[in-house]
Amino acid sequence: MTVQAASVVRAASSSVAAAAAAAARSAAPAVMASSRVLTARLATAAPARAFSAAASSSVRRPALAAQLAQSLKPSMLAGSVRFMSDKVIKTPSMGESITEGTLTKWHKQVGEFVARDEQVATIETDKIDVQVNSPESGKILELFSQEGDTVSVGGNLFKILPGDAPAGGNAAPPAPPAAAPKPAAAAPPKPAAAAPAAPATPAPLLLPLSLPAAAAPKPAAQQPVTFASEADNLPGYAPGARTERRVKMNRMRMRIAERLKESQNTAASLTTFNEVDMTNLIEFRNKYKDLVLEKHGVKLGFMSPFVKAAVHALKELPAVNARIEGDQIVYNDFMDVSVAVATPKGLVTPVVRNCESLSIVQVEAAIAALGKKARDGALSLEDMTGGTFTISNGGVFGSLMGTPIINQPQSAILGMHATKERAVVVNGQVVARPMMYLALTYDHRIIDGREATTFLVKVKEIIEDPRRLLLDL
Repeated sequence: MTVQAASVVRAASSSVAAAAAAAARSAAPAVMASSRVLTARLATAAPARAFSAAASSSVRRPALAAQLAQSLKPSMLAGSVRFMSDKVIKTPSMGESITEGTLTKWHKQVGEFVARDEQVATIETDKIDVQVNSPESGKILELFSQEGDTVSVGGNLFKILPGDAPAGGNAAPPAPPAAAPKPAAAAPPKPAAAAPAAPATPAPLLLPLSLPAAAAPKPAAQQPVTFASEADNLPGYAPGARTERRVKMNRMRMRIAERLKESQNTAASLTTFNEVDMTNLIEFRNKYKDLVLEKHGVKLGFMSPFVKAAVHALKELPAVNARIEGDQIVYNDFMDVSVAVATPKGLVTPVVRNCESLSIVQVEAAIAALGKKARDGALSLEDMTGGTFTISNGGVFGSLMGTPIINQPQSAILGMHATKERAVVVNGQVVARPMMYLALTYDHRIIDGREATTFLVKVKEIIEDPRRLLLDL
């Protein structure tokens, strides 16, 4: 009887153990999946470390995993997911050889929504202003730099929480609390009823034992002494404020100063001059400017004929279009002309490329487009890179004559100046003609005087008779 009871007990125990093992095996995948989810969502939250460690052993203890799942709060999961979705935007690349810039303006502040590709900040470099756009839509959480700070390429710039725009757009800043009503001013106390006047009693006369010494009279305030004849005795003297103020140079101005001084220290600069009669070019422009504007939508100016005249001369004198690199002379078979444009931040030289393949109208359209981008501060680094020859027009500011500085590593620069009516001799007669002085500054290391003078004479001949361009003369 005892043996049979023991067999029954062992059989029952085996059945229970088998059932428990089957239940554990069936529950293990679900528990393991739950463990992975919990670990992934809570890995970044400090309070979740204990839960993650316990959940890793939940395969062996299913009851513990269930208990952990019940103890988790939704707010813990929501906070963890939100933290993981924050994104730090780095300072983008600003061009070759540019490693840092100055953050000049934040266009968005903390708490504001920014759309994809919307401008967030402006960074000033020594060449251009870089617009930093948001790579995706979301809410600005943190700005890592202040306006005026120097930011490096690849550094943290701002933090964003990706997401769609709020239903009502950017939340308006909370209105200031209404001022508490001021308590009403207490009414002045009513005068008490007049009491019957008491009979006047003369005050007793008290005589001091000794009279105090009379107070000494205060000295009169001393008036400033002025000399009526001071201005007469000091010629050139005039009273007034003598103040000064210091303004930090922006990066572009510092770069311009550096490059100009570098040019003077590098090149053996020499300038040659000539004058050109603008009569025929002015007549040419006046005759066709309305037709060009009507057909091409471009205002015909004087810069494009000078560019084409310079390109024509560069073809005949390739040394003027060359540059020095080490112990070699690099001759360029293409003509990329840099056109100097004045901007509020300084002089920039965007490049009109392959001018040898462009017509006068196409050159004028390219110059107009680059000039607008320069004034709007929208020039890109590609617009400024390169250039084999430069033309500067100081005449738009009234300059009569000047010596331009070579734009390194180029070898020459052509300077245009103001057109003035002057008396000149034409066919033995003195007549008034619109004349302009031209200046060519060149690097005497690579360009000889003969080549420089020939180049300037060639430009003069084409400007005085634009028909030479058509005949390739």
